[in-house]
Parts: sequence; structure tokens; C-alpha cells
Amino acid sequence: MILRQILRLSSLFHSAVSIHLRRNIGLSAIVFNKAKELDPVQKLFLDKIREYNTKSKQAGGPVDAGPDFQKDMNESLARLQRAYGEGDLTKFPEFKFEEPKFEETQK
Repeated sequence: MILRQILRLSSLFHSAVSIHLRRNIGLSAIVFNKAKELDPVQKLFLDKIREYNTKSKQAGGPVDAGPDFQKDMNESLARLQRAYGEGDLTKFPEFKFEEPKFEETQK
């Protein structure tokens, strides 16, 4: 009887420890991957993303977009304005919700 309880507790302890170890190993793999040097392809990819980010901030919009892109953008905005009315379609709309006015009724 005591042996069964010890075995049951040991199996519970074993499962708890194994779950804990799996989680820690998974987390430590991510931490060690960040700490070591990146793969050359990953490094090139991150460099290109950072380069595009700086170019887009300098250009104030899409990078290396020619006149065809701007023409298509203007046509699309004009089509949307005809379909949905006036206003600036490059900004997210602002919604204003007013509190409803409730009236008290006498019983």
C-alpha cells in the first residue's frame, strides 16, 4: 500500500519534472539562439529589412515606387471616393459615439 502511494507520487513527480524540463529547454533554446551569431541568410534578411525601413522613412512612403505606382494609387483613391463619398481615404475614420439620453418614466 505504501509502495503504491510512493510509486503514484513518483509518477506524478516525474510528469511534473518532465513538463518543467521541456518548457525550460524550449525557452533556453530561444534564448541561446538570440545570444549566438545569426545565420548568414537571417542576417542578410534582417539587414535588408532595416535598410528598407530607413529608405522608406527618408522617402516618406514606398521605396523605389515609380510613376506607375503613384498613378495606380491615385486612380484607386479616385474610384473609392466616387463609390464611398468625399473625405480623406488615407486616414482611418474617426468615430464619435454619444451617450444616449434616457428619460425617466413614472410608475
